[in-house]
Amino acid sequence: MLPAPASRHRQRLTGRPWTIAGLAGAGLVLLALSSLLGTVPVPLAAGLRILVHQLSGGALFPSTCAGTGVSVPDCSTLTFIVWQLYLPEVLLALVVGAALGLSGGALQGIFRNPLADPFLLGISSGGTLGAAILYVYRIEVAQADLYLPLFAFVGSVATGLLILAVARGRSSSVETLLLTGVAIANLLSALLSLVLLYNPVGGEQVSFWLLGNLGLASWSVDGLAFGVVLALGALLALFGQDLNLLQLGADVAQSAGVEAGRVRLKVILLASTITAIAVAFTGVIGFVGLVSPHVVRRLVGSDYRVVLPGSALVGAALLLSARDVSYLAFPSSVFPIGIFTAFFGVPFFLFLLYRQRRLTPMGTR
Repeated sequence: MLPAPASRHRQRLTGRPWTIAGLAGAGLVLLALSSLLGTVPVPLAAGLRILVHQLSGGALFPSTCAGTGVSVPDCSTLTFIVWQLYLPEVLLALVVGAALGLSGGALQGIFRNPLADPFLLGISSGGTLGAAILYVYRIEVAQADLYLPLFAFVGSVATGLLILAVARGRSSSVETLLLTGVAIANLLSALLSLVLLYNPVGGEQVSFWLLGNLGLASWSVDGLAFGVVLALGALLALFGQDLNLLQLGADVAQSAGVEAGRVRLKVILLASTITAIAVAFTGVIGFVGLVSPHVVRRLVGSDYRVVLPGSALVGAALLLSARDVSYLAFPSSVFPIGIFTAFFGVPFFLFLLYRQRRLTPMGTR
């Protein structure tokens, strides 16, 4: 007869595949339902038939909206809306949410700080400044879809490289990198204000960018973002064991063969680039990278080999949920998605601050 702990462990292993399968099935159902949410209402039956028809290449449901009460012209319009507008937006939310969650998990591991998130180092400020410069020079709308992501990406990556250049060296500490990021973020914010004073007309567009949106979503954008995030995310996930050792201190990690300074710079550079991809296509979306790693650690523990991919999954789910809530609450309007991530992010952030205060000497009674 197996001991009780071994028996419970065996039961968990036996039930795990079914749990994963159930979660995957629920995720697919939610993904399909999310693809029908937007400013234009889509009947459930017709929307599901459209998705199945498009995904099967027309092999299933050749007469797409037959039996749903939707006319042929309306069916063509709904097909365009679901396949060319809603579904790319959903997929972009998943990719960007995964990027922010993964970056947040990596930065919290590097800084050993539960309050760290992808915008800690001022990367978002660099992307916003790049976007603001584009708006100031009044690039034509036809060119904006090309140049806006480019300007934002260059601004974000340049900020990350500048931080690493200023705080470079084997002896650069976590505190040095953190303070450097804060200083550069404030400098970039001042430059952003100066740019907007030069052309106040662009202020409204930049404000919308500062709160994040999924308006640039398309199949080509999704493919580009997914490819880059997948490649860089896979590289970042390889540092899971190194991050585990760094939690024990730089000296312990060094004795185990991990060069703390080199790992720190590589992880920050990868996290900065992944965050830059998110900022380039959606603007600034806060709190996803802060919340996701905490949710994963609550569920599966603090092993960063699990925390990093888990944070990507939770981040994707959080950002998609924020998108869905925005359309359910305001079905005929488009609001910046960052407003809705702040609704759950700010209370969570305040809870973390309160918890940290209780764990520090200043928080003792």
